[in-house]
Amino acid sequence: MFAASPFAPPAWLKAFVLALAAFTLTSAVRAQAAEQSPEIHSQAREARYGGENISAELIADGMPRAGEEWMLALRFTPSAPEWHGYWSNPGDAGLGMVVTLDLPDGWSAGEHLYPVPDTLLISGLMNHIYEGQYVVLVPIAVPADAVIEGVPQIGGFVEYLACTDRICVPQDAVLNAGQAGISGGDFARWRAEIAPRLDAASQFELSGGNLRLSIPLPEAVSLSNPHVFIANLRLVDYAAVQTFRRAADALIIDIPLSEFRGDDPSSIGGILSLGEGTGVEFGALPGEVPTGGDMIAGPIGIDTPPLWTLILGALVGGLILNIMPCVFPILSLKAMALVRAGGSEAEARTEGIAYTAGVVIACVGLGALMLALRAAGEQVGWAFQLQSPSVVVVLMVLAVAITANFAGVFELPSIDTGSGARKGAGGAFATGLLAAFAATPCTGPFMAAALGAALLLPTPLALMLFAMLGLGLALPFLALGFVPALRRMLPKPGAWMETFRRIMAIPMGLTALALIWLVAQLGGRGFALFALVMVFGIVLALGVVGRLQKAGKMAWPAFGLIAAPFVIFAAFALPSSYEAGGAGRGESLISPQDFSREALALSRASGQPVFVWFTADWCVTCKVNESIAIERESTAAAFEEAGVIAIVGDWTVRDEEITAFLTEQGAAGVPLYLWYEPSEDGRAEAEQLPQVLTPDMLRERAARAR
Repeated sequence: MFAASPFAPPAWLKAFVLALAAFTLTSAVRAQAAEQSPEIHSQAREARYGGENISAELIADGMPRAGEEWMLALRFTPSAPEWHGYWSNPGDAGLGMVVTLDLPDGWSAGEHLYPVPDTLLISGLMNHIYEGQYVVLVPIAVPADAVIEGVPQIGGFVEYLACTDRICVPQDAVLNAGQAGISGGDFARWRAEIAPRLDAASQFELSGGNLRLSIPLPEAVSLSNPHVFIANLRLVDYAAVQTFRRAADALIIDIPLSEFRGDDPSSIGGILSLGEGTGVEFGALPGEVPTGGDMIAGPIGIDTPPLWTLILGALVGGLILNIMPCVFPILSLKAMALVRAGGSEAEARTEGIAYTAGVVIACVGLGALMLALRAAGEQVGWAFQLQSPSVVVVLMVLAVAITANFAGVFELPSIDTGSGARKGAGGAFATGLLAAFAATPCTGPFMAAALGAALLLPTPLALMLFAMLGLGLALPFLALGFVPALRRMLPKPGAWMETFRRIMAIPMGLTALALIWLVAQLGGRGFALFALVMVFGIVLALGVVGRLQKAGKMAWPAFGLIAAPFVIFAAFALPSSYEAGGAGRGESLISPQDFSREALALSRASGQPVFVWFTADWCVTCKVNESIAIERESTAAAFEEAGVIAIVGDWTVRDEEITAFLTEQGAAGVPLYLWYEPSEDGRAEAEQLPQVLTPDMLRERAARAR
C-alpha cells in the first residue's frame, strides 16, 4: 500500500490509514451480516467475493448426538504461501472472520477455538496472523431433547480477509456441513493444535501505562519465544515490546497500553504463545499482580542496565579476562609475543591491528553462532563449543603442539609463539583467534550482565557487545602496537629469550594436561586413552619435523606420513569409545543435589536456605572458586549447622534445562552462584553472588541464616 520512497508517509499516518480501512471494512461486513442474519434461516446467501485466495469450508465431526457437544471445523486453505488469514483480534490492521450459522432451533454455537497465531510486523504495524492452512473449531451445544433424523443440513456464511505483506482482499463463502462434510476432517490433530485453556484463573491490573498480567505457569514449562495475544480490541499497543518475568510458578507480563483504548475492561482474554507454535489460552480478572521476578525477555532498559553501561561492561570484562585464571594458559603466548616485540613502528601497529582483528572476529563469530543456534531452538550458551568432545580434542592437540614448539621440538609455521622467526601479521592474527577461543570458557566481572543482555537484544546490538568483549581482550596488545613508550618498557631481545620460551612450555604443558583430563570428563577414560594414542603419534611426527627443520630439509610431508595412521585410527576409535556423561563428578564435601527445577522448588519450599551453583569442568574460574570457597571443611560445617541445601548444576556437557535456567537468570554462561534465604512460602528472591567467590562469602550467609 505504501511504496518505499523519500516521500513515504510517516509510521503514524500509515497506522491511521490502515486502521481506518480495517474499521471501515469491518463495519461494512458486520452491518451486512446484521441486515441479512434474519434471512439466513430462509434462504442461502450468495458469495460476493469468493475464496480464490483463501478458501473456506465447513466440516462436521461425525453425527451429532442429543445432549452432547458436537464439533464443527472451519478449514481455511490459502492458494499460495504468501496469503495469510487473521486471528479473532487481527492487531493493528486486518480483519477477523464473521461467521453466521444456520442451526436447528435450540442448538447454539459456543466460543470459537483458535490455534496459536503468529506475529507479522509490517511498517511498525503488528498483525496477528495464520500462515498456511489453519482450522478454527466451533463447538455446538445439542439439546438433550433434540430429535436427530438423518444428517442435519448445517449451513452458514463466513466473511474474512486474505492478505499478503502488500495487499488485502475480502473473501467470503457459503458454508454447508451436510453429508459431504461429515467425514474427511482430522479432528484429533485439529483439537491438539488448539491452544488449551488454563484451569487456574489469571489476574490483571492497569498500572503505570501498562497492562500487567499474572498467568499461572509452572516453572518447568519452557519459554523459547513468548508473546501474549490479547483478545480485547484496542486495549494494548500490539507492536510494543512485551516484558516477561518469572516468579516461581507465575509468569508476570507487562504490555504497554494503547493510546486509543476505551473504558477499562472487566476481564481480559487471550493466548500466551510459548514459542514454536505452542501456547495456552487464558482468562484474567482484576487482581493484584506481584512485582519483581527473574526477567526472561523484554526491552533493554527494563530491569537491565542502559546500553552504554553494557558496552562498557563488555569492554572492561574483556580487559579483565587477560588476568582471569581461565585465560592464564594462553598468557604464555602473549608473553612471548611481548618479549620479542621490536622492529619498526609500522610493523608493531600492523601486528597490533592483526591480533585485535583475530580476537574480535573470533568473539563475534562465536557470538553469532550461539545466537543462530538459539534462534533455531537449540539451548546453548557462551562457551558452548567446549561442551563438544571433538572441539576439546582439537584444542588438546593444539595445546600439545604449542608445548612442543615452546620446548624447541619444532617450529610452528603460523601461530606467534615467540620463536626467533617473526610471523608478521598472519601470526598475530592466528594468535588472536586462539586467544579468544581459549578465553570463552568463563564470564568474569562486568561482562556477565552484558552477555546475559545479549541474549535478549536485537542481533546487531548483541553482536556489538561481543565485538566490545573482543576489543577489551585485545586492548593491551593494541595499545602496545600504537604506544611506543610501552614497547620501550619491554626487555631487550637477547639469548635469555630462548630460555624464557622453554620455561613457557611448563604452563602450556599444564594446559595440555588439563585438556586431557577434560577429555576424560567429557567422553570417559577409554575415549581419553584413544585420544592420547593420537596425540602420541602427532608428537612423534612433530619430533621428526623438528629434526628435518634443523637439517634444512623439507619437513612437513613427513609429518603427514607419520601422523596420518594415528589420526585415521582416532577417527574410527573415538566415536565408538565415547561415553555420554564421561567420568562424572567426584565426591563433594557438601553433598549437593543435582540441579533440576523440581529439586530447586522443593528445596525452596522447605524453609531452609538454599545455595545453587552452576559449574563446568572446562571453566577454570569455576574450579578455582570451588577449591577456595565451596569445597572446604569450614564451608561444609557452616552449611550443616545452618541446614543449607546445596544444589549443583553441571554444565560440562550440554544440558538444555540448565541453559534455559541460566538464560532466565540473565546469565550466558558459567559460573553462576545463587543464594536463597529461607522463607515459609518458598518465594524468597535469589541473591546472585559475584563470579569470583571469597572464602568467607558463603560462611557469612550460612551464619546469617541460622
